[in-house]
Amino acid sequence: MKGIPADMQSVQLVTVAMPNRVAFGEYLAAVDCHPLFLHGDAFTVLDELPVESIDCAMTSPPYWGQRSYAGGGIGLEANYEDYIAHLLVIFEKVQRVLKPTGSFWLNIGDTYLKKNLLGLPWRVALAMTDQQGWILRNNIVWNKVKGGPDNANDKLRNVHEMVFHFVKTPKGYFYDVDAARNTPRPTKVVNGAVVSATGVSGIRYRRQIELSTALTGDERKQAIAALDAILCDISDGRLADFRMIIRGQQRATHSDSERVSGRARELREKGFYFLKYHPNGSKLSDVWDILPEDTQKRKGHFAAYPEDLCKIPILTTCPEDGAVLDPFCGTGTTNFVAFGLGRKSVGIDMSEQYIKAATDRCRLLL
Repeated sequence: MKGIPADMQSVQLVTVAMPNRVAFGEYLAAVDCHPLFLHGDAFTVLDELPVESIDCAMTSPPYWGQRSYAGGGIGLEANYEDYIAHLLVIFEKVQRVLKPTGSFWLNIGDTYLKKNLLGLPWRVALAMTDQQGWILRNNIVWNKVKGGPDNANDKLRNVHEMVFHFVKTPKGYFYDVDAARNTPRPTKVVNGAVVSATGVSGIRYRRQIELSTALTGDERKQAIAALDAILCDISDGRLADFRMIIRGQQRATHSDSERVSGRARELREKGFYFLKYHPNGSKLSDVWDILPEDTQKRKGHFAAYPEDLCKIPILTTCPEDGAVLDPFCGTGTTNFVAFGLGRKSVGIDMSEQYIKAATDRCRLLL
């Protein structure tokens, strides 16, 4: 098997252990969403789960060459090429159990080798898209806001990690976009004028329209009427905010070329257009400011990611009646968050110590 290290080639690709399969089936059929934790190597346990049975997977696998984890396993390879190959074997199995409508979120850290930053997260992500057909929808920068001390005097301090969002199909996967919005600031009325969340009242746009030499008389009338309609939408809560692009006053967004930009064509034909902001707020960006986990509260595990890192992935890509998977669950952060959000979840880990810690932790929510 090309690309798989010799120590894994002798292992059968499919093994069936009825106890885990039965336990998983009974768990999905039950009403209770308390997490199901399965002890064992993800390489074997994932083969015991039914095909296309998981709605959302999220994990942070052991980082290569940086930490010692209870139970050993992935991350202790002699070279990073074997580390990537081992991960790809696991991720292919995740792909098998993930529904066509499912998503896979991967948090993975980088490291240096002989002072060279390896770019491991991107090496893994590109191997997944190129070799396994995953579709990468987002690369999120997790800004840790604060980071550990860095005594190196020849580079900047590293305070971010990557989180990748993968899907199996380009369209039709489950995604609740409204679960990933910033709460908009309210509109208000100042001196009789409606003012949007960011302070846009329409007065400046109205003046630009009235004084425009780039608009015809009819275009000016249509622009004023359209602006009044937009301000009514703002006042009634149907929009949170807006921007108006007027011919001769502002440039078309993205491109002035009508061949590549419908906005540029609209600007030529009508003389104006609007950028409308959703009434439920703007979508979250792909940079997340989240403080790292306080590892002092996680006995025996020094690489737990924070609960807040899991919330948006689970809320946006796991339906309320869906199931979440973490093939490297550690002390169960993914499962703890899924449980708190009312989702079923399955956690796999080869360390009995971590499985016990994860189970005890989730009991706190009962």
